[in-house]
Amino acid sequence: MTQQRPSQFELGTDGPKVIVAGVDGSASSLRAVAYASGLARRQNALLAVVYIQPVISMGMALGVPVVGTTEGLAEGLVAEVRAATERLRDIWDVRWEFHTFPGDPYGGLVAAADELKADAVVVGASESAGHRLVGSVAVRLVKAGRWPVTVVP
Repeated sequence: MTQQRPSQFELGTDGPKVIVAGVDGSASSLRAVAYASGLARRQNALLAVVYIQPVISMGMALGVPVVGTTEGLAEGLVAEVRAATERLRDIWDVRWEFHTFPGDPYGGLVAAADELKADAVVVGASESAGHRLVGSVAVRLVKAGRWPVTVVP
């Protein structure tokens, strides 16, 4: 039997290179982006903040300009993330991008993670009581088992 010496601590970049954080404007999704930005900073990874624009048929929209509304929400989220980044610029710098993808939240995040070649996905915990019946996006992402998923309360 050979003796193995304990290996030295290795300071490397074995962690994620691209971290996808889903954001929808809810408090838990904004906490998820904050958490993901800390991960990205420590790993020197790219933080991809992703907003999924809901696709709603015109019949369901009942004449309400849904596309303009969701684009306005996306622009507001970009402004909020950009403002937070500027406030923290002197403390630390995080490489980040903002992306929008159309679709339902689960399908959109899967498409985004695939397209961006994500190594990890961070989402906020669902704040909707209805998700107890249908399952939350976070639970579905975890069950998919394609990336490490962190759910932030």
